[in-house]
Amino acid sequence: MQAMADHTIPTGWTLVSLRPQGQNAALRRASGPLGGHLLALPPWRLRRQSSSVVLSKLNAALMADCVVFTSPAAVHAAAALRPLPATAAVPWLAVGEGTQRALQAHGVQGVQAPARMDSEGLLALPVLAQPGGQRIGLVTAPGGRGLIAAQLAAAGAQVVRADVYQRAPLRLPARALSRLARLPRPWVLAVSSGEALARTWAQLPPAWQQQLQAHARVVVASDRLAAQAQALGLQRIDVAGGPTALQLVQAAHAALTAPAVT
Repeated sequence: MQAMADHTIPTGWTLVSLRPQGQNAALRRASGPLGGHLLALPPWRLRRQSSSVVLSKLNAALMADCVVFTSPAAVHAAAALRPLPATAAVPWLAVGEGTQRALQAHGVQGVQAPARMDSEGLLALPVLAQPGGQRIGLVTAPGGRGLIAAQLAAAGAQVVRADVYQRAPLRLPARALSRLARLPRPWVLAVSSGEALARTWAQLPPAWQQQLQAHARVVVASDRLAAQAQALGLQRIDVAGGPTALQLVQAAHAALTAPAVT
């Protein structure tokens, strides 16, 4: 049975990651056994903030009626600023499983996370059904998941924001594209952040945009990201079950091994 299964694994393909610099280990581990070569095109590096002003804002966010963490990076940056309580007196919410695990690793129990691991899934949690009049702590970074703050504020919540890390933009190195040209096709672009896709796409030379439009598959973490990719002219788009490395790689592998439609 194992030998038969191995015949479905592509002998060579390339997974293009838009994750932050140094955040590609999980994608590499997931794609390697399935024949994938990983190429990182990080649009930024993550930089923790450690000023007394940021600590004050974090303390205020953690004292809100409900606290939202938007990423594992937000959790680790917050924990570097101050200890996190083992048991929260108010609901603590994580955008996804990775953020929930990060909080648990820092000793926080009882964290809620949506089955749909994105902004829309978080906003659909029952605890946020009627946020009007509540103070919602948002532990995050500038940019990124702006939908959460905007929708909570529109519903009448007071958003108490703590930007505990920043995304320091990186320029797209020409040598990375030269390496991609030598790596095996099919190329699969893994997208779990709309901001990362937009920043990377804006730095691509027009010839490379056309190359990806013509030859790349795209796996995205949500329907919203699928619409964004389609608007850029990308054609072969598959929606993964979520934003984790395993979910993105599983979607890529399923797309590459699906029988051709005749």
